[in-house]
Amino acid sequence: MLLTSLDNPPLRRSVTKHGFAKVGRRLAPAAGTLALALALAIPPALAPIAFSPAALAQQNAPRRSPTTIRDTEIENLLRDYMRPIWRAAGLTQQNLRVVIISDPSFNAFVMDGKRIFVNTGALASSETPNEIIGVLAHETGHIAGGHLARMRLELENAQTMAIIGTLLAAGGVAAGAASGGNMGGAAAALAGPQEIARRSVLAYARAQEQAADRSAVTYLNATKQSPVGMVRTFERMQNDQMFISQRVDPYVLSHPMARERVAALEDLVAKSPYKNVKDSPELQARHDMMRAKLVGFSQPPDAVARRYPPSNTSRPARYARAISAYRYGAVPDAIRQIDALIAEQPNNPYFYELKGQALLEASRAREAIPPLRRAVQLSNGAPLIRTLLGQALVAANDKASLDEAVRELTFGVQREPDSAAGWRFLAQAYGQKGDLPNADLASAQSTLLTGDIRLARELAARARQAFPYGSPGWLKADDIVNLKPPPKQIRRQTP
Repeated sequence: MLLTSLDNPPLRRSVTKHGFAKVGRRLAPAAGTLALALALAIPPALAPIAFSPAALAQQNAPRRSPTTIRDTEIENLLRDYMRPIWRAAGLTQQNLRVVIISDPSFNAFVMDGKRIFVNTGALASSETPNEIIGVLAHETGHIAGGHLARMRLELENAQTMAIIGTLLAAGGVAAGAASGGNMGGAAAALAGPQEIARRSVLAYARAQEQAADRSAVTYLNATKQSPVGMVRTFERMQNDQMFISQRVDPYVLSHPMARERVAALEDLVAKSPYKNVKDSPELQARHDMMRAKLVGFSQPPDAVARRYPPSNTSRPARYARAISAYRYGAVPDAIRQIDALIAEQPNNPYFYELKGQALLEASRAREAIPPLRRAVQLSNGAPLIRTLLGQALVAANDKASLDEAVRELTFGVQREPDSAAGWRFLAQAYGQKGDLPNADLASAQSTLLTGDIRLARELAARARQAFPYGSPGWLKADDIVNLKPPPKQIRRQTP
């Protein structure tokens, strides 16, 4: 499992060594549900509109690129949440996936037709599965409705309208200047067309948000789930907006105000025959474990203790405390707590995974191998867990285990080809075996994923010389050697 955080030193240390898996790539800045990847095409004032109303007051603040996290337990749960929704939306053939962003704010968005992005803050703060399912169903509505492609067209039309209006206004300004006209009014005339275009795009975005809300309720009804969770989510957002709503012009937002959404959703909920349907106890239990895991990995011990005090003896509370204990160096205590969890649920693969990870990060790789093997078995060979097992086998520095390490890591990178860490550990396994060509090739793959194209080419060139001409290894190395880097993009600076 892997969780990354740019703000938490222990978590950052686990990223560079083991465990809660290394996240491969950075994403384009996440603006809002309809921020798209079109920031360069949007006037600066349009871009940073977030899903969460709390972000409205900071919409002009600098944004850093978000970091994704990987975790088998959480990803499997989100897939189970969304599979019926995607079927109801007619999207089962599109290979959709939910990507988790390490960010404490409540946010979810789409940037293409294949991925829904959701912040850890949204997952951790949703008290029931139904609440987060409603949020993700809303994002599914954007994809099913083709909103991204339509927004691109709307932006192009708005740009054209703004340009024409600016040219016409400029002509009037020139005439006014020649006759000694007021220059303040001239500046306003030039700004007018752009403001009209901006508000036109935002109005269109708000209409898409309302359409996605309606689609989400349709999908929930089709899957016999309650839309009440969506109302609860927007009610919390409405409470947040109470402090800023008096200072915000609703016509310069990309989303309707929460109070409007709550009112519209309440009408739809009242008509739903499934409004009183509750999440199953099994699904709620998994949801509670997910929230506990996120808190345990992302919060310091004192925050974990406040959220899950020792007096709370529930399984999620003990899960969070065990994670926190291992992350902050109390490994013996963490192992004791994890073993108690295993005794209660001996077929839970994620408890064995956590135990193996804790031992591995404590430099006890040999002890980590048995629980990780059990985790692989119980998880039906989950790629991320097999990669973690391969890492432990490499770290054990036992020549008898190297063939198994190569096998596990090869499986992992075949299923997760964007895992730079997986390729790096595979390179180490081949290096310990003395197979230098394959070690160089795996290193080239890892380096390529981290963005160092020059070094990747050098490693691939060295590997290519050692492989027989035309062999699979030679062809893979040749592909990297001849790879052309993408053209540099010019970022538009916000004034």
